[in-house]
Amino acid sequence: MFDALTQKFNNVFKSLSGRGRITEANVSDAVRDVRKALLEADVSYNVAKQFCKDVTQAAMGADVIKSLHPSQVFVKIVNDQLTKLMGPVDTNIYYVSPGPTVVMLAGLQGGGKTTTAAKLAKYTVAKGKKPLLVADDLQRPAAIEQLVTLGEQLGIEVYSETSKNAVKVAKNALKHAQKNGFDVVVIDTAGRLHIDEEMMTEVANIAKAVTPHQIYLVCDSMTGQDAVNSAKEFNERLELDGVILTKLDGDARGGAALSVKAVTGKPIKFVGVGEKLDKLEEFHPDRMASRILGMGDVVTLVEKAQEQFDAEEAQKLQAKMAKGSFGFDDFLKQMQAVKNMGGMKSMLKLMPGASQLGDLDLDGNEIGQMEAIVYSMTRKERQNPDLIDSPRRRRIAAGSGTQPHNVSSLVKTFMRSRDMLKSLSGGKLGGLKALMSGGLNIGALSQQMAQGRKIKQRSKRKRVIKRRGKIKKRR
Repeated sequence: MFDALTQKFNNVFKSLSGRGRITEANVSDAVRDVRKALLEADVSYNVAKQFCKDVTQAAMGADVIKSLHPSQVFVKIVNDQLTKLMGPVDTNIYYVSPGPTVVMLAGLQGGGKTTTAAKLAKYTVAKGKKPLLVADDLQRPAAIEQLVTLGEQLGIEVYSETSKNAVKVAKNALKHAQKNGFDVVVIDTAGRLHIDEEMMTEVANIAKAVTPHQIYLVCDSMTGQDAVNSAKEFNERLELDGVILTKLDGDARGGAALSVKAVTGKPIKFVGVGEKLDKLEEFHPDRMASRILGMGDVVTLVEKAQEQFDAEEAQKLQAKMAKGSFGFDDFLKQMQAVKNMGGMKSMLKLMPGASQLGDLDLDGNEIGQMEAIVYSMTRKERQNPDLIDSPRRRRIAAGSGTQPHNVSSLVKTFMRSRDMLKSLSGGKLGGLKALMSGGLNIGALSQQMAQGRKIKQRSKRKRVIKRRGKIKKRR
């Protein structure tokens, strides 16, 4: 997400980093580039204009002009303004007592309301609640069947009727929830391909009939400015409590995320970052601003790690690293945990400086190849990689469908990484290292293997060019 915007911001910051001092002219040029980047990212013109005005006012202060590191101060100003633009933080679903808490989802067709309803219900389960999903999209074919299927996958009850009266279905669902002790009711409503009076009347009538405690607008972030325009119209007809942005993992522009809060005045509650039902994240403006500027999101990284890495297991792993006995079996465990965190590529994007890594295929062939190689080793070889000599490398390569040099590259980089982690284990690196040591190890291996291939390819090209030169010289 935000790949193009991140790159443009990095270019702006690089242009300032080479200057000893920043003048008003420098700031003006930088802000002009920032405005262009925002507009290309499909940010609302008025939002981009006001954002640049705020950045300019802050950047023209003495703190920037007189700073020894003006580019760093400028980065902080942009970061603060981005956080302010998307904030404040408001990820709470305000549960009522006695329940149930009624949450209604509205939005255009194709924005991902039905899937988001299931994701939101799963989220409430993790918070200790008992949710009821309500299939109240009576317009889109198979919408009810889709929600029922998603409910079955999650083990969450779905209320549905054959009635064509959306208001009646919502009222009956609420009675069912009250009677059967549900804590939360999530209502999936119908949408249209565009704003029309019939749709707006229907959602307004449902809201009037069941008086939901929270109304969330579901916006497809890939539609960019259109999502912002529809959000504005919905907000004028409904008393929205927040926005959920979907498909943010596939949006290279990100204009909706930067515009929708400023246009509607309503907080972004959650963001959908994948198709799977666990890919719904709480929205934190400060973390998102950090990601946009290519500075990673360490807090989210740690939170994801804490969900996957058992504390006791991490301590055992740290002890193994301190002794230098970290083996490929441990590597496989950490690899699986990293997959559960969303894959190496998504995890690396949360690390500071990840935008400088380039486009490595860390979710596909890279990880698959490493797994195949490790699974082709014997137990003793996995425990003690020093045993892997030339004959063993050929056998492992044959078993994994790779080449001996692939095996050699993995073993060498693994052992270098293991030695490095052993030396680091002696220091006090804090909770992140203890939690993420395995994941970081895999990241180092992936990058080193990819870099190794690039070096070999460059060397091969140089040999070919040199050989062609000799042949031409003979002629």
